[in-house]
Amino acid sequence: MNPVVVQIGPFAIHWYGLLIVIGAVLAAFVATRQARLYGENPDHVWDMLAWVLIAGIIGARLYHVFSKPTGDFAGWPYYREHPIEIIAFWHGGFRGLGIYGAVIGGVLAIAIYTRWHRLNLARWLDIAAPGVLLAQAIGRIGNFINQELYGPPTNLPWGVKIDAAHRYGEYRDLAKYPVETTRFHPTFFYEAAWNLVGFVLLMWITRRFKDRLLPGDVILMYLIWYPLGRLWVEMFRPDAWKLGVGTLTTAQFISLVSIIGASLLLFIRHRRAR
Repeated sequence: MNPVVVQIGPFAIHWYGLLIVIGAVLAAFVATRQARLYGENPDHVWDMLAWVLIAGIIGARLYHVFSKPTGDFAGWPYYREHPIEIIAFWHGGFRGLGIYGAVIGGVLAIAIYTRWHRLNLARWLDIAAPGVLLAQAIGRIGNFINQELYGPPTNLPWGVKIDAAHRYGEYRDLAKYPVETTRFHPTFFYEAAWNLVGFVLLMWITRRFKDRLLPGDVILMYLIWYPLGRLWVEMFRPDAWKLGVGTLTTAQFISLVSIIGASLLLFIRHRRAR
């Protein structure tokens, strides 16, 4: 499938970027439903959407730019020598984005907006959390179209074909890994499926246990659920950014810190509440 939706001169609209915008709009729609559930004004969702999207993309891009992926993937060593590529969205439509950077950027935007309008930050992070998982799942479809972020070869029936032009490392050896017969782990699908399940789960929890949840509980659940899936999926990523200590990747380290920290906060907050 062509990763470009439409080309106008040197500028192109890529499926990856379009899917990110579609995911953000659907996340905002979900957030309006959540805002009504909590008795908040849903108009705030649309007012902050553009700021959250811009801050999220900047954060995601910076995470990627300063990363040091394994193998011959673009990271800080490359961007240090080619700084214009940091903002060259016309070359692939910002294909290099890191979700943890996007989360940090989005949270900062919501924090600034809620402080400016004197709203409850924890409550609005709760409102946003389920939709974020939905947006992440939709965004991973872009990785499938771009034929990127796939795992090692597999004989499983859901393995995906990767064209020679999108191979990396040893998988470029077409004699050993023929295009016609070699299939790869669709790690983008694993993460998308995990995020969809998490979206449904958080939506159910917010309705089933609404009166028992404290402000901030839902975002803490997000900070447990998504990192749990990322911790596992990262094991299939040959391009993972390694910490340089053991086999733990940077994303796995962030995931572990997030899971432990959010779990402790949930336990302590509810213990005090009781």
